[in-house]
Amino acid sequence: MKYQQLTEGLRYQIALLCEDKVSQAEIGRRLGVCKSTDSWELRRNRSVDGYQPAVA
Repeated sequence: MKYQQLTEGLRYQIALLCEDKVSQAEIGRRLGVCKSTDSWELRRNRSVDGYQPAVA
């Protein structure tokens, strides 16, 4: 898959899927992005309170 910048909507979907304990690979499949993209996004924007899509 080609790199694509994540939209605000995709970031909020990632947050919801993380709350539901969905795996990173499954999040990538559901959103149509590479699992490394979503892994990188989660590492980059994770805080003590979990993933913060508004900060991203």
